[in-house]
Amino acid sequence: MNFKTLLVHVDTSKQSATRIDLAAQMAITHDAHLIGTAMTGISRVVFQDNPIRPPDPVLLHHVDALRDHARRALQQFEDRAHLAGVTSVESRLVDDDPAAGMGIQTRYADLAVIGQFDPDDPVPGLMSDFPASVLMQSAHPILIVPFTHQNIKPFARALIAWDASMTASRAVTGALPLLRTASVVDVVVFNASPQDEAHGEVPGSDLALYLARQGVSVNVINRRTDIDIGNALLSLCADQESDLLVMGGYGHTRLREILLGGATQTVLESMTLPVLMSH
Repeated sequence: MNFKTLLVHVDTSKQSATRIDLAAQMAITHDAHLIGTAMTGISRVVFQDNPIRPPDPVLLHHVDALRDHARRALQQFEDRAHLAGVTSVESRLVDDDPAAGMGIQTRYADLAVIGQFDPDDPVPGLMSDFPASVLMQSAHPILIVPFTHQNIKPFARALIAWDASMTASRAVTGALPLLRTASVVDVVVFNASPQDEAHGEVPGSDLALYLARQGVSVNVINRRTDIDIGNALLSLCADQESDLLVMGGYGHTRLREILLGGATQTVLESMTLPVLMSH
């Protein structure tokens, strides 16, 4: 698998430029088509035809203002992508809320780049559950960039959180183009149970053999921990000086509320490095 279509969420936040630069760098490395998409922040349901009442002029004025915000974000995207040297660039302005709009578009990209929610830098229509909502709607991996992240160098040290689950397996497969170019790849297994047949005789060894056949050499780390797995992962990333975390994301939807597994929620809230997740 190679990345041939990359999607990046752009908006008027301070973090948007870093996301664009990171996505542009990956597009150049993998010779991929780069799509920048900006949502107006109003649900597409509002724009459905209504044969009874004419459009509300106040609403239309508000929509025009939101579209201007989106156009400014897309102009920044085009400027930075072309400056970086990306040869295949596309801009999309979408009348929808950010989570729903991104969720649909991720189905047609190999990888989507989005940002961690920043409570100190609000964006119209962007809710705190935006990363989780996109994760739940995407059939392909997403790369979530922390709002504190400034480093746009290629990922050199990757850490895979391995629990032998289907979601972790999908994350590893989706991350292969990045793992192949990394200098160091660590695989960590926390609190493996001898009764868990999914791990095989030696937890992590089957994954190591699979990745070796994909041209990726890994170091397997088996650890016991008494703290929650999310914080254990982030602590190990700091110890290993990792610049990319690869993991499965867990959760389900109920009454429009995203209920995530503990490790996923901890990482989404407290991440200190880019995280590639699959659901």
